[in-house]
Amino acid sequence: MSSELFGALPDGAQVHRWTLARAGVRVRVLTYGGILQSVETPDRDGRTAGIALGFDGLDGYRKFTGPFYGALIGRYANRIAGARFTLDGVDHALPANDGANCLHGGDDAFDKQVWQAEPDGDHALRLSRVSPAGEAGFPGRLEVSAVYALEEDGALSLTYEAVTDAPTVVNLTNHTYWNLAGAGSGTARTHRLRLAASRYTPVDGANIPVGAPAEVAGTRFDFRGPEGRPTGEGYDHNLVLDKGVTAEAAPVGEMWEESTGRVLTVSTTEPGIQVYTGDFLEGPFSPGDGVALETQHYPDAPNRPDFPSTVLRPGTTFRSRTVYGFGTR
Repeated sequence: MSSELFGALPDGAQVHRWTLARAGVRVRVLTYGGILQSVETPDRDGRTAGIALGFDGLDGYRKFTGPFYGALIGRYANRIAGARFTLDGVDHALPANDGANCLHGGDDAFDKQVWQAEPDGDHALRLSRVSPAGEAGFPGRLEVSAVYALEEDGALSLTYEAVTDAPTVVNLTNHTYWNLAGAGSGTARTHRLRLAASRYTPVDGANIPVGAPAEVAGTRFDFRGPEGRPTGEGYDHNLVLDKGVTAEAAPVGEMWEESTGRVLTVSTTEPGIQVYTGDFLEGPFSPGDGVALETQHYPDAPNRPDFPSTVLRPGTTFRSRTVYGFGTR
């Protein structure tokens, strides 16, 4: 594991890049935004390429903020309707940065912060920060850590933990865009995807869930088939994973690319996965050049008591773990 200076922000804060390597996989992580800058893996012929969309310099991440390239997302991943929620009878107003709604915690959320970093063993990096009470309107002082680790087989595990001193809501994820043919190689819409998800959350025109989760059977959201389905375009939807919330990360699906044979597997403790086909990518990347598979709780859960709860209370610990495995076929 190694660290190097990656750049500095206008206020002088330094940003470092950490490199982890194991079992033929190399991963680079930035202290700015907890960004997963690159993931390099071999194809079926042993040729290595980067499969995560990212930038060579800090300026790219600061200029093209809308797609959240590779970032650690919080305090609340996805959308909260009306940029507000009520908890224990107290109304909390949040920044509206997606029309009338709050997306990914607002415009100055976890993805724009510089995180403290330290090794956590030989093949893991621990990022941490304290989100003060009231940051972006969220209640409670939140102590957060995220451990990025390369496992013995080269899989990348992301483990999040958080504690609070007052009731709050938490939903953390990673926003990497994957292109298994290689970042910058063109569209990822020809990738194949399989997910163990029999339901999805229908949304309105602002991507806010409406009604109860619906069956995927007979819809374009059915990714259960043995041969997978094209990722296509126009996907920015939460798939309800059949396994629900689990204490340990459980397998939920895979994505693969035929020309290189690369396979990306996903295991998680989370009950949902947001499939986003990158229809609004910008900068050097075009719409559809990457697919995000964001493991998380459901969008707008703070306003939906029928959804799995995202409430965190003092004396308890938020914990979420996702493992991305890399292979070929």
